[in-house]
Amino acid sequence: MKPVTFLAALLGLAACDAQVESRKAAVPAERAAPAAAPLTAAGPAATVQPDADEGQQWAAAVVELTPLTRQGERTVKLFGTAGGDPAMNGLYTHVAFFDSPAEGWRVFRIGDFLDYRVLSEREGRVDLELNESTMDPASGEIGSRTRRVIVGWALATDGSVPATVTVTPAQ
Repeated sequence: MKPVTFLAALLGLAACDAQVESRKAAVPAERAAPAAAPLTAAGPAATVQPDADEGQQWAAAVVELTPLTRQGERTVKLFGTAGGDPAMNGLYTHVAFFDSPAEGWRVFRIGDFLDYRVLSEREGRVDLELNESTMDPASGEIGSRTRRVIVGWALATDGSVPATVTVTPAQ
């Protein structure tokens, strides 16, 4: 790769990362760690090197995580990864079901939004409020809208993860 092309690509990636970080909301006061006195070292420090596993780059792209706690014995979560055009949405939103240590997670992409909020949850279903960017095709003007959806899945009697997920518009 030519140095100029490499530099352009690097600057482009840096710009995307800057946009992702600007989307993160401040931690609500009730979730912030309480103020405490700083710790005092009690032994030698360990030096940790960067993790070179490429999978860690994907893990670091997760910018929002919501465990779903009303799914019985199943381990289910919503999560969003940074991606796409930060000017138009950019939060790839997924629902994931833990299958087993051997199989890992079964992941379904719900869509690309600015943000999501869980309105309610019960076994086999989560109701979401989605904030997303819109573009007027005639003028090219970017706007926004809020809409609601029901994300649902069939509950298997054997406890297995669902084969499909539905996303239904809602009011």
